[in-house]
Amino acid sequence: MKENISVLIVDDSAFMRKSLSIMIGSDPDITVVGTARNGQEGFDLAKSLRPDIITLDIEMPVMDGLTALKKIMTECPTSVIMISSITTEGAQATIKAMELGAIDFIPKELSYVSVNIAAIKEDLIQKIKEIVRQKSLKDRLKRIRNSTTPAPPPKRFTNVIRDIPRLGFKAIAIGISTGGPFTLQKVLPIISEKVNVPIFIVQHMPPKFTKSLADRLNGMCRLEVKEGEDNERVKPNVIYIAPGGYHMKVRSNGMSGISIINVTSEPSDTLHRPAVDVMMNSVLDVYGKYTLGIIMTGMGKDGFEAVKNLKKLGGYSIAQDEESCVVYGMPKAIVDGGIADLVLPAERIPEMINRVL
Repeated sequence: MKENISVLIVDDSAFMRKSLSIMIGSDPDITVVGTARNGQEGFDLAKSLRPDIITLDIEMPVMDGLTALKKIMTECPTSVIMISSITTEGAQATIKAMELGAIDFIPKELSYVSVNIAAIKEDLIQKIKEIVRQKSLKDRLKRIRNSTTPAPPPKRFTNVIRDIPRLGFKAIAIGISTGGPFTLQKVLPIISEKVNVPIFIVQHMPPKFTKSLADRLNGMCRLEVKEGEDNERVKPNVIYIAPGGYHMKVRSNGMSGISIINVTSEPSDTLHRPAVDVMMNSVLDVYGKYTLGIIMTGMGKDGFEAVKNLKKLGGYSIAQDEESCVVYGMPKAIVDGGIADLVLPAERIPEMINRVL
């Protein structure tokens, strides 16, 4: 029989502890093994219970969430999902938590959390299952490699090509979700200031969080990183992050050859806003096959349809490999669909970008 996923809930609000316990415990595959009222209690229980996943609030008495996260990652490394308030301060603290090793976050707002409970329940349960599944795959691979029977080398490339040609790329479009902030902080600072093309990124995040992410990345990267603004002129060597809660599109400004960013609520029927497919398809409309499409860690298959369109135009795409993903969902979709030209670990992707551009 498959073992249940064990979860530890750390939150100073009795209401949130109860609400999260009911939400998470409603799934037969997940068991809440403990709850804690502050970071110190959470750290102590993390050491003794060794759960598969910890949900961790940021603002707590005795020991705050960021301090507890540091201690957990040092003494008993565990997959952690932050429970973050939808404020500018909460967003900044969440981005800091990603730097310290948290895998993902769930936004909350105490004033209307009872209304949002149903909406975040499915997302939280899915994230827990996908993160633990990915961790179990990594543990299994590690056990195989440490056994007496040599494991086959990890598959880094598809059977299509072993390289990306220097096509004269004019833009890069990146789609990323769960595990994205931590991964982007490893990837984007390595991209050279000589690439001389704009880079467009959709990271699935709510408002305020994308601005905090862009500001943090801007202090780490050689290229300028900013949240995309409506009617903003596109410039080379700038990384544009789609603003949370909106789609980011690119359009050509007629005969001038100037490209403009369009921030919009339409289409309103997409699963995500911003959506990778919406952004990347608009980039294709402007730059065509000279767009380098990159799909990285995340749940689901957002970006799949756009990469299909890119391939029809004769363009090229890169997928992040399974082993370096927090959740191997979005990249898996394009690999399984046979439309990934190259499969690379996260740290190799910026190297490839620098080489071909």
